[in-house]
Amino acid sequence: MPRTTDGDGTPVPQRLLAAATRLFAEQGYDRTSVQEIVEAAGVTKGALYHYFGSKDDLLHEVYARVLRLQQERLDAFADADAPVEKRVRDAAADVVVTTIDNLDDASIFFRSMHQLSPEKNKQVRAERRRYHERFRALIEEGQRTGVFTKETPADLVVDYHFGSIHHLSTWYRPNGPLSPQEVADHLADLLLRALRP
Repeated sequence: MPRTTDGDGTPVPQRLLAAATRLFAEQGYDRTSVQEIVEAAGVTKGALYHYFGSKDDLLHEVYARVLRLQQERLDAFADADAPVEKRVRDAAADVVVTTIDNLDDASIFFRSMHQLSPEKNKQVRAERRRYHERFRALIEEGQRTGVFTKETPADLVVDYHFGSIHHLSTWYRPNGPLSPQEVADHLADLLLRALRP
């Protein structure tokens, strides 16, 4: 049975994910071998296959862990006892910050999603759809109550906002002029300006 932690207590699955994320970001998913991942994580191939069935499973988990975090946070914002405009703004800004905080994961995923197996690709699309549908429901709530305009369909508003988020990895730099929160505030404000009647 593989060890579950290393000397500092880091669980093997997290070590494997950290190594895979770094290598996928540096070399690309397709140019990274399983052997390189296990060597970087300091484990055996048996340990990798104990926790992940394949390199494809690692790629899926790189993105799924960020999406799980974002879904939990969106659910909390959506369920909060606050005006819909505040909930939308908070959720819109948060997804930007959590994407920037996990920029390697996001960029790996968007560069490599097409390399997932059809089954994993379908699963990821369903997970993303669930997130987008919850976000869209907030927009629709604001439209129904007259807080937001109905002139632009909620689907288009969601696609507009997430399109900008999906491209963060192509231009955002941690040492650039804007902090993650500043980028989040600007994008959330743009979204709200587009929604106001």
